Amino acid sequence: MESKDKRARVLVVDDEESIRFTFDNFLSDEGYDVTIVESYDKALNLIDEKKYDLIFADIILGGKTGIDLLQEIHTRDHHCPVVMVTGYPNIDTASDSVRLGAFDYLSKPVRQDTLLHAARLALQHKSLQDENERYRSNLEAIFRSVKDAIITVDKDLVVLEVNEAAESICGIRRGFIGENITKVRTQCSNKCLATIKKSVNTSRACESLRTECDFRGRRNQVVSMSTSPLLDSKGVFIGVVMVVRDETRLNDLERNLRERSKFHNIIGRSKQIQRVFSLIEDLADVQTTVLITGESGTGKELVADAIHYSGKRVNEPFVKVNCSALSESLLESELFGHVKGAYTGADRDRMGRFQKADGGTIFLDEIGDISSRMQLRLLRVMQEKEFERVGDSSPIKVDVRVITATNQDLARKVKRGEFREDLYYRLRVVELSLPPLRERSGDIMLLLDYFLHMFNEKFQKNIIGVSEDVRRLFMEYAWPGNIRELEHTIEHAFVTARQDTIAVDHLPGEFRDFLDEQLMSDSDGSKLGSQEIRDALVTAGGNKSKAARMLGINVRTIYRKIDKFNLKVEEI
Repeated sequence: MESKDKRARVLVVDDEESIRFTFDNFLSDEGYDVTIVESYDKALNLIDEKKYDLIFADIILGGKTGIDLLQEIHTRDHHCPVVMVTGYPNIDTASDSVRLGAFDYLSKPVRQDTLLHAARLALQHKSLQDENERYRSNLEAIFRSVKDAIITVDKDLVVLEVNEAAESICGIRRGFIGENITKVRTQCSNKCLATIKKSVNTSRACESLRTECDFRGRRNQVVSMSTSPLLDSKGVFIGVVMVVRDETRLNDLERNLRERSKFHNIIGRSKQIQRVFSLIEDLADVQTTVLITGESGTGKELVADAIHYSGKRVNEPFVKVNCSALSESLLESELFGHVKGAYTGADRDRMGRFQKADGGTIFLDEIGDISSRMQLRLLRVMQEKEFERVGDSSPIKVDVRVITATNQDLARKVKRGEFREDLYYRLRVVELSLPPLRERSGDIMLLLDYFLHMFNEKFQKNIIGVSEDVRRLFMEYAWPGNIRELEHTIEHAFVTARQDTIAVDHLPGEFRDFLDEQLMSDSDGSKLGSQEIRDALVTAGGNKSKAARMLGINVRTIYRKIDKFNLKVEEI
């Protein structure tokens, strides 16, 4: 006998004094804490006052019965095994008592070994019940405390269990237990069903990250879902447990606070570049064409990289073509391929870049430089999703996302008849315009730190920073070459610097010219105003370098003047 059984509290209810005396002796000798009463009412009073582990109750108790007591114990939610005792046993009373929840049934006279055996079995049952109740209570506490939705279903997709969070996140409440989850009306987009079905069909864990799942008007709710196999005690697959985490707030923080300084190798904290980050994310999984515009050196290729590698086609080919680097005939062959004998020197078949990019993305840089003929061919590919290789008439179907880039004003080229209007609008379904570095001067120091780190590793140096004069110069300089010019400037300084700080003397010559020009402009009282700058730009057709030569000033000065007077060159 285990020690916990010896401390068990036992109540004996019988209207015969001899039976009470016998039960008290037998059970007390065995080490149980025994209480004896002769009536139904006294038994109820004690049950409410004390917690018993086992009750022996006579079937006949004056005006009441042991079955009445049994029912009252269950009504009062006392989890205690009850053993019925009677001197007039019959099949009906035995089956009724067991059917109503009695643990066992004993006939008088009761032998000592029979009584103690029934007590041990009943107390073992009580111990298992208590342990199961503890497990159940702990599980319920865990379910209540977990902020994620937890939903379990069997192999037939019938809901087995849900926690409180499941209602707020998914609209699935405990009232749906026993129903097929595919038929539950939750007023949501039901995107979880595909994940659950896949897990049920494969008996394996599945995951779906950052999925938009609208529910009850909570638009743009973002959740992550994971499913795991539900196994029985023998390891047999019996269903699936799904956990749904609401990541809307985290997603909003990432998108709206925008404190990131680096996104897919694009660096910046300024509002302009943060808007670029947001637009890249919006475009990542929208399979539309994108036209990236901006001055030379602003990072158009990096943006194309980011759009591709943050989207659904990330594991598919990403093919890049610089359209300005090739003649028309070479570009045509490069893009579409050719067959053997298509032209002199075509000694074998060649696959074009569009075919290599099938399923993925093609990036056409400097798209403004392609000829009218190539514009027409590109338009047909984008409209029909097919093309022919040079020297071949058999069409080749492709699924390719097209991203293009230019530093030219395509709208102006369309007005001049230099670029097809229909192709322009095909390419410019979404235009992503990159700001020049001079318009995001707040990012210059961040970019400077990045390049210092990069070139320290490349040149195995330990340059810790730049002088205050260099910092001031960098903030005032117009950066016509943008980020690329900044990168080359820092690389030049790393080559010439002999100490751990970059000074003005370590910069390329044009920066010293810029300083001299600033000093000269300040000392000679130059009165070049907005009208003079505008007239020169009109005469030069918008060419800033030509306008600067006409005015006898450095090209950086004209950039400075344009910014100072807020002139819109494209409108001149």
